[in-house]
Amino acid sequence: MLSIIFYSQFSSVLQDRILQQLDSIKTLKQIQLERLIQSEWNDFINIPSISPLNDSSKLILPKNEDFETGIYDLTEYDINSELSIGLVDVENGVSQLKTIPYNKIMSILLERTGMGETGESYLVGENYRMRTQSRFFKDSIPNDITVKTKGVVNAFNGKSGKGLYKDYRKVDVYGVYSLIEIQNIKLAILSEIDKNEVEAPLRSLKRRLMGLTVLIMVIASFISLFFTRIIANPILNMKNSLKIMADGNYRETDKFVNNSNEIKEMFNVLDNLKRALQGAVSFSKEIGEMNLNADYIPKSNNDSLGKSLVKMRDKLKEFRYNERLNRLNTKRQLVDGLENERRRLSRELHDGLGPLLTSLKFCIDNKIESKSLLQEMTGIVDETISEVRIMSNALMPTTIDDFGVGATLKNYCTNINNTSGILVEFEDLLKKKGGRITKNQEINIFRITQELINNTLKHANAQNIRITLSEFDDFISLFYFDDGKGFDTGSVVLGSGIINIKERVEICNGKVKIDSKPKSTTFEIELPIENENN
Repeated sequence: MLSIIFYSQFSSVLQDRILQQLDSIKTLKQIQLERLIQSEWNDFINIPSISPLNDSSKLILPKNEDFETGIYDLTEYDINSELSIGLVDVENGVSQLKTIPYNKIMSILLERTGMGETGESYLVGENYRMRTQSRFFKDSIPNDITVKTKGVVNAFNGKSGKGLYKDYRKVDVYGVYSLIEIQNIKLAILSEIDKNEVEAPLRSLKRRLMGLTVLIMVIASFISLFFTRIIANPILNMKNSLKIMADGNYRETDKFVNNSNEIKEMFNVLDNLKRALQGAVSFSKEIGEMNLNADYIPKSNNDSLGKSLVKMRDKLKEFRYNERLNRLNTKRQLVDGLENERRRLSRELHDGLGPLLTSLKFCIDNKIESKSLLQEMTGIVDETISEVRIMSNALMPTTIDDFGVGATLKNYCTNINNTSGILVEFEDLLKKKGGRITKNQEINIFRITQELINNTLKHANAQNIRITLSEFDDFISLFYFDDGKGFDTGSVVLGSGIINIKERVEICNGKVKIDSKPKSTTFEIELPIENENN
């Protein structure tokens, strides 16, 4: 154990020292690079170059690219794909350009002090391409090497850090990383050294400690054999006693009590444990039979089993109380829903059919014989029939029984298109022959779609809705999309349309996936194919 602890501590200290050393090297090089870039920029601004922006022998710049005054990473325009940090000055419509010499940057990064045999420092651009020459791929062009390691990704996410990870060669390295951000430039700087080089002393130490451990174990074995004779008999007696107790016989332990005071105390503890377990088992049985009024007192503050059982009983009481409240709320919502539907139907009868029937009654009572008025009466009758049809479809469309949910939804979406100003696209991919969708599923699918469209019309401020209803061998899929303002799925409250949708999906043993953000809200609903009699 001492060897393991010593090795672990030495390994941890060595790793920390290596990472601290790399962090110091990386920080120094980062400061030098930032000072170099700032110094070159100050000299450039104070003593402008005479090289026009579109006439650099080293760079091929796009003609339609307009640069403003500032510092840019122009590596992608460099004919040699070398790191090109460009300094651009635009004044009175005249653009001037200067690039920081590549060798000045490399002279900083190639400084080898404290880097060992495999250590290196390098820069990576925002496109995850290496910007400086690799020590290990000297014949490769830096821009051809992709570096999307943990260190680079964290650096561009604004995280400076250190640790053990794989580098661009897929080799485990100890590395530190941070972000160089000056004006328009974002470069990740990394300093790394191979894990094998760092842990070479550890491997040597490990071999020595293993040899020492084997030696200690051999000596300890001889010593333990010497003391076994002294302590073996009480342990064997204790083993026999535990075997008897394991068989459920707690009365035949007295003959083993007098072996020693320690064994006697152990049996007393076991007896107390037996009684405590018997009480806990009895209490748990009462809970299992939902007798939540049963009482139990834990043996002590350390009786975690007893505390857990009491907490379970209290939680079950709370659950039963909440379940009763939920049932009451469900019944209340059902009654409220029925009353609201009756109120809505009454209002539609009063405001829709009432005036039409009154006008028709007036015409009949006055025995109007004018053809124009008779035509007007015919129009009133047609409008009354239309109102009745609309109300009937709102309650339960007859087309579901006659033509199925696909045709019903198509007609419903057409009506929404004609009245709401929102473009609704519906795609019916149900099987025309051999489909196994049940009437119960058709009704629920229609109500779910109706609820989704109503929510979009009321809250989303959307311009487009797309709906696809598909039937597969094992399930039915309903996909719904709108380009409205979206909503926070975590703030959905009881009684809202979303809750109603989820409850209908649950009734059909289905599942729903909701993804909502501005300009894209989607519902993916899957209902399993079930038999007609289920």
